[in-house]
Amino acid sequence: MVRYVYDFHEGGRDMADLLGGKGANLAEMTRLGLPVPPGFIVTTEACRAYLATGAEPEGLSREVSRRLSALEDSAGRRLGRPDDPLLVSVRSGARFSMPGMMETVLDIGLNDGSVTGLAGVSGDERFAWDSYRRLVQMFGSTVMGVDAALFEDALTLLKDERGVPDDVHLDAGDLARLVETYKDLIRRETGESFPQSPAEQLRRAVLAVFESWNGERARLYRRREHIPDDLGTAVTVQRMVFGNLGRDSGSGVAFTRDPATGRPGLYGDYLPDAQGEDVVAGIRNTVPLAELERLDPRSYRQLRDHMTTLERHYRDLCDIEFTIERGTLWMLQTRVGKRTAEAAFTLATALADEGLITPREGLARVSGEELARLMFPRFDTSATGDPLAHGIPASPGAAVGAVVFDSAEAVRRAAAGGKVVLVRQETTPDDLPGMVAAQAVLTSRGGKTSHAAVVARGMGKVCVCGAEELAVDTGRRRFTTRDGTVVEEGTVVSVDGSAGAVYPGAAPLVDSAVMRYLETGETSEGVASSVARVLDEADGVRRLEVRANADTPEDAARARRFGAQGIGLCRTEHMFLGERRKLVEEMILAGPGTGRDRALAALLPLQRQDFTGILEAMDGLPVTIRLLDPPLHEFLPDRTDLAVRVAAAEARGERPDPRDAALLAAVNRMHEENPMLGLRGVRLGLVVPGLVAMQVRAVAEAVVERTRVGGSPAAEIMVPLVGAVEELRLARAEVERVLAEVSEASGIPVTCPVGTMIELPRAALTAGRIAEEAEFFSFGTNDLTQTTWGFSRDDVEAEFFPAYLDKGVFPSSPFETLDREGVGRLVGIAVAEGRAARPDLKIGVCGEHGGDPESVHFFHTAGLDYVSCSPFRVPVARLEAGRAASAGAGADGSR
Repeated sequence: MVRYVYDFHEGGRDMADLLGGKGANLAEMTRLGLPVPPGFIVTTEACRAYLATGAEPEGLSREVSRRLSALEDSAGRRLGRPDDPLLVSVRSGARFSMPGMMETVLDIGLNDGSVTGLAGVSGDERFAWDSYRRLVQMFGSTVMGVDAALFEDALTLLKDERGVPDDVHLDAGDLARLVETYKDLIRRETGESFPQSPAEQLRRAVLAVFESWNGERARLYRRREHIPDDLGTAVTVQRMVFGNLGRDSGSGVAFTRDPATGRPGLYGDYLPDAQGEDVVAGIRNTVPLAELERLDPRSYRQLRDHMTTLERHYRDLCDIEFTIERGTLWMLQTRVGKRTAEAAFTLATALADEGLITPREGLARVSGEELARLMFPRFDTSATGDPLAHGIPASPGAAVGAVVFDSAEAVRRAAAGGKVVLVRQETTPDDLPGMVAAQAVLTSRGGKTSHAAVVARGMGKVCVCGAEELAVDTGRRRFTTRDGTVVEEGTVVSVDGSAGAVYPGAAPLVDSAVMRYLETGETSEGVASSVARVLDEADGVRRLEVRANADTPEDAARARRFGAQGIGLCRTEHMFLGERRKLVEEMILAGPGTGRDRALAALLPLQRQDFTGILEAMDGLPVTIRLLDPPLHEFLPDRTDLAVRVAAAEARGERPDPRDAALLAAVNRMHEENPMLGLRGVRLGLVVPGLVAMQVRAVAEAVVERTRVGGSPAAEIMVPLVGAVEELRLARAEVERVLAEVSEASGIPVTCPVGTMIELPRAALTAGRIAEEAEFFSFGTNDLTQTTWGFSRDDVEAEFFPAYLDKGVFPSSPFETLDREGVGRLVGIAVAEGRAARPDLKIGVCGEHGGDPESVHFFHTAGLDYVSCSPFRVPVARLEAGRAASAGAGADGSR
């Protein structure tokens, strides 16, 4: 029979799949002998069974009753007993941390009778009624589905009536009235009463946590973080300890190091006379954790010791929740803490220096996505002027956007293409859609451990919390600064998440320290040194080469500075733009014969100059030059514009411009219903005489020019859109003919490997035949994705991809992360069959996926030799190629 419930002492952190992250870590802390309130865990298997059938799994209630009886025996109290009640909390705990996305219910076991007993044994009537109103409020919204805002409105009305700023100043009588108000709310909204049975409270709370796994905000968070939907959540049932028993009690959240920067020291927030939910909700402003040393030196020393124990045990930054109950410290949770990109790299090297991890493990703990964030610009504070306000720097970075005051408006404006800053007094889990849509989050309350801070750091969003100088008026959709400045919705502001400052208008930007390191090699500024060390580690272990997609000498030079080992894609069509477009028009209008030859002859020296500059920038490294790929009509003026100009002239009784008329005739002649599947790529080279020869001659002469001046050019010629080996055979014969002519004329041997792009399903499926004529393959995964899925990228991404992502058809866009099941399978077939036919076949990828972190791991596993991406993605690809190799060898380098 399946077992659904485990006591804390029966688990450990290696059981997170079954017990969830929270439960597994509570079990681990229990094993370490830390002061953890006892409890038990309902497994993720129970959740999955419930969600699959809609019914409580058979035997679950018996197991829960048995474990609850053991918990009652150890506590010497019974759940809900009128004279001395045991109270428990019910919390979610998925395999991967999802802060605030699922449900929690505290103080289960209180009812109209036991609240009096709790007042008696605690000696604090106010505390008892405060705990009861929390239970009714949480249970009513979480379990019974009452709008949480109705409870908040009732609390606000009572505070206004009593003339007090917060709930701490309400007395026992006030809270007793509030409980009755809450119960009336529940009856009115649901048609049923708040349950007085503690057993029913517990059962319904557990099932409500299960159901919250499929709540809207939890699904949205999982989609963003790429967490599978089928994992389910565990439920932790734990004896309550109380931080709201007076000034010698309190709750807090702490980090063993600064989660924003990675610097050593204890960081966190503490709130006297409060339960843990008050801390993360940002309802009251916390005090820094250091203040606890003054308020309760003994508890502070114990907490510091426990934090050291946990960091050394987990060998990582730990995020800890704790409660002090009348001078006794209790540890309520730990997990490996979410951190910013800066902190991730700083920790990777700092922990290695301290001997807690190896450099290889440090490499495994950072990501290309985090590195990309560190490459973004930051504000030039010398030119910003005075800030509107200061707050707590909760998640670093620089963001500019229009102020909005609710999640729906943030989503609406972002969907219309705008950039927004979400401003709230404090955020709640319901604000998640707006946080996803916003460039930055700004709150007037809360600290580094508030909901806004934790979620923003996890998403890589800029965030400033606790900007107390701001009076946020969401009703009137504006905020007011301390000096009286009023900022209305729609006003543009700049949020500096590194300094915790907010500036009016769009502040100027400067390159980040990491970007300066990549450009110059300078590592004197903070995190740049850590990035340099981690990249060195990645370069030392990776098998994949990293090349760049570059079409100009400037791009090639930058890519080389960023660590590129060659160019994997040089698009020659980009060289036909600007002033040269006229020459292409002349070539098309001339048609076969001497006119076309003259146009091609005019293009030749220009292309040769381009190739010479690129080969110089990449001297000694391979440069893969793709022959002309797009249809020729793309180099002509827009068909509609031409038709309008010609028709307008005729309507005026004038003769249309002869060139306009000729161009319109050419466009009409070359018009295709689906040009991406028409006359382009190798097909163009085979039917337009002289086009391939001109380009190859330009490459060959550039090789000669570089060789004569002592360079080491390594040009490769790539034929695009091949679907049949016969196409490549014909194109290759033309290439080799021209190379031979240039070699003979110059007296310098010119040898350029000839290969092809694999960007059609037929090419992948016949790769063995194609490899007979190709010396290298390069997967063009953009077109391969389009032709495999039957998508036109330009049309479908905006049309229905959002719906497909929302419905779970895609975990992510197949144009951003490679579709392993479909496109990836074609890649695997082509690699296997190509290498079987030609064992020394060089294979790479030059589509956008070459710089996507997850896709780089696939290409490593698939056995490719290199990835190629835009110059700015080269450092990301280097890092991920190293991480892929490290994962295959084990984080410590073992196999």
